[in-house]
Amino acid sequence: MRLIKNRRALWALVLMALSPAVGALTLEELAVRMERLEKKVEAYEKRYGPLDEAEPPVREPARVAATVGAAPSGSKGGLVLEDVESIDRLYNSGDTTYPGNNWWDRTAFGGYGEMHLNLVSGGDNQIDFHRWVLFLNHRFNDSITLYSELELEHSLSGDGKNGEVELEQAYLDFAFGKGLHAKAGLFLLPVGILNETHEPNTFFGVERNPIEKEMIPTTWWEGGLALSQSLENGLSWDLAVHSGLNVPTTGNNAYRIRSGRQKVSNAPANEPAATARVRYTGIPGVDVSVFGNYQNDITQGAGTEANSAIMVGAAANIQRGGFGLRGLIAGWNIDGNTVAAMGRDQQWGFYLEPSYTLPLGDSSKVGFFGRWNWYEYARGEVDQYDAGVNFWPVDNVVFKADYSRIIPDGGNAEDVFNLGVGYSF
Repeated sequence: MRLIKNRRALWALVLMALSPAVGALTLEELAVRMERLEKKVEAYEKRYGPLDEAEPPVREPARVAATVGAAPSGSKGGLVLEDVESIDRLYNSGDTTYPGNNWWDRTAFGGYGEMHLNLVSGGDNQIDFHRWVLFLNHRFNDSITLYSELELEHSLSGDGKNGEVELEQAYLDFAFGKGLHAKAGLFLLPVGILNETHEPNTFFGVERNPIEKEMIPTTWWEGGLALSQSLENGLSWDLAVHSGLNVPTTGNNAYRIRSGRQKVSNAPANEPAATARVRYTGIPGVDVSVFGNYQNDITQGAGTEANSAIMVGAAANIQRGGFGLRGLIAGWNIDGNTVAAMGRDQQWGFYLEPSYTLPLGDSSKVGFFGRWNWYEYARGEVDQYDAGVNFWPVDNVVFKADYSRIIPDGGNAEDVFNLGVGYSF
């Protein structure tokens, strides 16, 4: 691939490409086009390095979608492949038409998968291909994009089978400029660390941590409308109005948050919910956020009384060289006499996860972690201690091994040894 090595020469070619239409453009329209092209150049340079480099690095097509650019939250980065290839066509083929006129130029796909082996002390061992996921994204024009995600859980679905086929994302994203986006459809809620980014190569441990699993509850998606904006100072905000949880009110899972996920499947919509988040990523390697969710009745009117509920939380994901630290705290407060009498009106938990990662060569690396989890939820109070190792032969493929010591309050401790393999693309 021949690269243009000088930014001035690059912009000269861009202006030449635009020249047939410049006469029909106002200055404002031209400025908008130039801003779009500047963003494409920035995405290009993030992947290949500065255009002034004498010897640009070799392109690696298989990793473009996973490593380049910044797409909207929860989008899985599907537009990046199109942006980079559009630049290639415009700058290297001599094509003077605006890139992306064909549908295949505006469609991208990706996915991830993971298999787990759980070895339980005094219990039944289990192997499971936990998730197989396919992303399919399509850009209709410069401002409207479809993001979708289809997932098969536990390998088989159907009557009497362990798994299910799920539509985890299917929303239209509308870009308004200056970092402002709107969503309409089915989307992942902007809460916690893993809820929007949970590909297996992006976190430590074979299984997802129990705090985000029970308190968030990851993976949590709803149907509705959302607004978000990323500012130049590193701050961003999200606000969404959407369908709500529908927790059971009887049985062992009564008022268990995770059991209330409806997954937008012919779901009762008597009581909507709202979610908000403020996030800061202005310092390299630092990602901190606060978030909350409110629902007027978490039982969708099915209980003997209205149970309004509010969840608040904070998260930090910090990486300094090889040292990493993740931490999260989140909790629910549920109103109502019945839930209070059951002792399930307040449910919360936290975890701390230090880690260290070191390179093993040009593309492989190994990382070690420890994690302390404490949580109190509908099934009681639990202490859990995890430790393990991740090995990445390349960035998007991972092998994992970890050990967990799970200590329920008033119950017998359980030891679990986990092995896993995962990928994303």
